[in-house]
Amino acid sequence: MTDKSGAVIAGAEVTARNVETGIEQTVKSDADGHYIFVSLPPGHYDLRIQSSGFKSYQQTSIVIEVNAALRVDVTLQVGGISENVVVSGSAAHVETENTQLGEVIGSTKMTTIPLNGRSYTDLFALQAGVVPISSGQYSATSPSGGLNPGSLSVSGGREDANGFMVNGGNVEEGTNNGAAVIPNLDSIAEFRILTSNFDAEYGNYSGGQINAVTKSGTNQIHGDLFEFLRNTDLDARNFYSPTRGAFRQNQFGGTFGGPIVHSKVFYFVDYQGTRQVQGQDNGLVSVPSRLERGGDFADLIAANPAGPFTTVDANGVTVASTVNSSSGPNPWATALTEQLGYAVTAFEPYYYTAATIIPGTTTSSGGGTPYGSNCTSNNPTTGCVFPNATIPSGHFSSPANDLLTYIPTPSQPGGDTFSTSSVNQVLRDDKFGIRVDGSSHWGDLSAYYFFDDYNLTAGYPSLGATVPGFAAITAGRTQLINVSDTKALSGGTAFNELRFSYLRNVFSPTVPQGGLGPTLSSLGFSENGPQGGIVPLSPQFQGIPSITFNEFTMGVPNTWYYQTNNTFQWQDNFSRVFGRHTVKVGTNFHYDQIRLNNFGANNGQFTFTGTETGNDFADFLIGAPTSYAQGEQLPQHNRSKYLGLYGQDSWRVTSNFTMNYGLRWEFSMPWYEQNNELEALVPGEQSLTFPGAPLGWVVPGDPGIPPTVAPTRYKNFGPRIGFAYSPAAKSGFLRKLSGGSGNSSIRAGYGIYYTAIEELTNNLVIGDPPFGLYWTSPVPPQFSRPFVDRSTGNNEGQHFPAPLPPLVSALRTQTTASLGQ
Repeated sequence: MTDKSGAVIAGAEVTARNVETGIEQTVKSDADGHYIFVSLPPGHYDLRIQSSGFKSYQQTSIVIEVNAALRVDVTLQVGGISENVVVSGSAAHVETENTQLGEVIGSTKMTTIPLNGRSYTDLFALQAGVVPISSGQYSATSPSGGLNPGSLSVSGGREDANGFMVNGGNVEEGTNNGAAVIPNLDSIAEFRILTSNFDAEYGNYSGGQINAVTKSGTNQIHGDLFEFLRNTDLDARNFYSPTRGAFRQNQFGGTFGGPIVHSKVFYFVDYQGTRQVQGQDNGLVSVPSRLERGGDFADLIAANPAGPFTTVDANGVTVASTVNSSSGPNPWATALTEQLGYAVTAFEPYYYTAATIIPGTTTSSGGGTPYGSNCTSNNPTTGCVFPNATIPSGHFSSPANDLLTYIPTPSQPGGDTFSTSSVNQVLRDDKFGIRVDGSSHWGDLSAYYFFDDYNLTAGYPSLGATVPGFAAITAGRTQLINVSDTKALSGGTAFNELRFSYLRNVFSPTVPQGGLGPTLSSLGFSENGPQGGIVPLSPQFQGIPSITFNEFTMGVPNTWYYQTNNTFQWQDNFSRVFGRHTVKVGTNFHYDQIRLNNFGANNGQFTFTGTETGNDFADFLIGAPTSYAQGEQLPQHNRSKYLGLYGQDSWRVTSNFTMNYGLRWEFSMPWYEQNNELEALVPGEQSLTFPGAPLGWVVPGDPGIPPTVAPTRYKNFGPRIGFAYSPAAKSGFLRKLSGGSGNSSIRAGYGIYYTAIEELTNNLVIGDPPFGLYWTSPVPPQFSRPFVDRSTGNNEGQHFPAPLPPLVSALRTQTTASLGQ
């Protein structure tokens, strides 16, 4: 602040008044003529300056943005204090004192850009250095029924290295480090992504720091209503679908705000509802033809003689598939004999007659193909198992007979593909927010509550069936409470900001809905565990088992889980001006809880790839799966703690050159399990907790293995330093280039940043012994009794409920007791 001669003006009274709320802050200029408002909430302000011997100065329409520093230089005119000089127009938004890089996107820009889903996260890529991650994160948790959780790379960083905040409170969902809270677009005042060089105040994430600020109430009652409609009127039919799929989407809601006590207390509420019905085109799915459903595979032989009922041997030669059985007794051949009603012998070809291959060639000694000739007889000596490439329709395996009705028939007579657009995905999403702001002798208080509840029913769930009839529900609920208090101290030269936030996110994807009801025993499976049958671990979700073929998948989804996240955060930031220095110190602590109940393959899953007969569907009809898997996992109670301490200084060396420097220390504990139910691999180490464990398989409690498995680092120091220079040339080429003082800046910075470890690292070990079991058959299983080796007839032993071998018995007893409390 200067007069016309350039002399600085000390002791001037400077007042910033929020236009919407009428709340004012007042400071005085220092001996160098500088004035600083350490903490101004984002909004529109009028600036008023008074000093004895000078005309009063007023500038209107100044916009303060989130996480930004704005410089307004003022020249006062000599005159009486009752005389006014009024300047109308926003100050130039050029960062001349701040090293941080990043841009602000305001409400007007957000609401005028068409956004499918109305999520502000879809606007991140408008900023330089921000690139969307189109593939998404592994198992990324999408809030609000499938909105973008913030899958982006900032300045080349990983997508899980970004921090998300709403009104300064942490809204990370924890597992994949995505955003759990996406407010109604009309309720957001602005948001900013800090892309690099951010101050020591920010930590825990090395990519970008994204902070969205919601709107607050004002002295004027205001609000809006909206409705967005999308339908099928201009949509085209999917090329492969017989009809055009349904599509109806309504997004509706509004905002409303105003004063509770004029110029003192304000409120702002918002609501948005989304209703969507969308047809899911499954494209062309290859399914068995009508002939194949009856056991007749002649059409496949005619189309490709070397295709069905053949296999490739170790020399790369296509040979006839034969009955997979053991030497000596032939249990599988015996089982087929009983099932088909005629004699079957071990190593008998399924269709092609046996051929003797000339060594080193692909030609049989009798000429012709190496896989033999077409077979028309079931003579066990000269014939084959499937004469005329036909499996007798009355002799399918018991499960196949009952499951055939759940496999769709081809859409066209004589075809072998299925397509439909009649399966719908239905979304219901409701989100609500309320914010209350007030000014008192306690400071500027702000409280924000956000609630989101959504339900998505998918006909073709992720990682689920690709044919109709096996829908799943993804449901979620997110709640956020954010309370802050900002208080001016020492006549406005110091400020303290205290904040508490609590985030709760409950998420349960792909919970089975379709295909439920039939018990496994009613579908021809044995539920007799000791005899090698299936023991359902989630009986409430019994139904059509998950079965994967080469071309399609059917059955009840079996990869769902139930997850609850809780994040408690405390922050305190203290700022004070010391002459040319603005010093800021603070702390950030948060405690994270994630409870995960995983129900992966609890009732078993089958895979058919044709390893027995050479054709996956033929394997299905005779009951010869390629593999069987089942899992049982104990709930995980994962925990993590974070503490950050920092100090920083912004030093105005000259009027146009500022140094920013600071130091941050971070304590970021790797995720641990509340009951120490984790495991790790340390080559050569023998577990003392479980002496029967394999060498190298260790758990927390073993020597040198902490509860977090990975060691906690205590030396995470992150220095930050940078400068901002605003060229002040008054004439010549440099003046034209820079635009004069305050119209351009040169900034550079350096820092060391650390990224929190995502909880997914723990999630990936869930189900591993000794705290769970995911079992895959090591031998070719029977269909109805998958724990029996069909080639030998040996019972491999029932593994579920998970047994208590010596290496886990002590811990399992302890765990059972703790779960029962």
